[in-house]
Amino acid sequence: MTKTREPLAILKSLVAIFLIIFTLWAAQWQYHRGIDRHERNTLIAQQSSQVPIDLPREIENPLELEWRQIRTTGSFIPEKQILLRNRYFEGQYGYEVLTLFTNAEGKIFWVDRGWVKAGADATTAPITPPIPTEPVSIIGRLRLGTSLPSGSFFALPGGGKSGITSEINAQSRENTEDFYIDLLSGSTPALMPEVSAQLPELSDGPHMAYALQWLFFGGLVVYGRILIRRTR
Repeated sequence: MTKTREPLAILKSLVAIFLIIFTLWAAQWQYHRGIDRHERNTLIAQQSSQVPIDLPREIENPLELEWRQIRTTGSFIPEKQILLRNRYFEGQYGYEVLTLFTNAEGKIFWVDRGWVKAGADATTAPITPPIPTEPVSIIGRLRLGTSLPSGSFFALPGGGKSGITSEINAQSRENTEDFYIDLLSGSTPALMPEVSAQLPELSDGPHMAYALQWLFFGGLVVYGRILIRRTR
């Protein structure tokens, strides 16, 4: 019995090859995303668990201090405070309170003094914690505005390619350091934030599972092409 020639065999094979290449690329992309995310989470966990250090007078490489707990002494600037909208804590809408701070070495940077619940409605200002007027010592996590991808997964208090510090400075017309501090504690009880800025969720996510899923899809394409060929 003579087999009939498969119609459009070359076209079908080309489509199958294209789909296989795409699934392999997608699997590799998800795999590398998973690796990058795992390395990032490991770095955050290691850096944030170390003992506090003094904020260096000169910071040559801010990346080396990212997520480290640092301590410094200086004063808040009460008239320089902004609220970041659309921040949630335990299902409640609120704001992050950022206040400008200048330390004894003359560095000026923003300090995230924690989350506060929103007012009764959108037009009601929230009750913010009092700002100490005397010099204080603070301990907090050093954060970089441009070092992490934006988005809810990394729990960044801002987004955009320029980073949070650039956005805040543009809004407030200030010129500060390219980092900010998540306040954790201070030399006076008033400095203790009721809800301090949280670490991002340190989960590796589903990237590896997605990588395997794309490989499975590629296998289905191969199987389907063979099946179509054999049915002729």
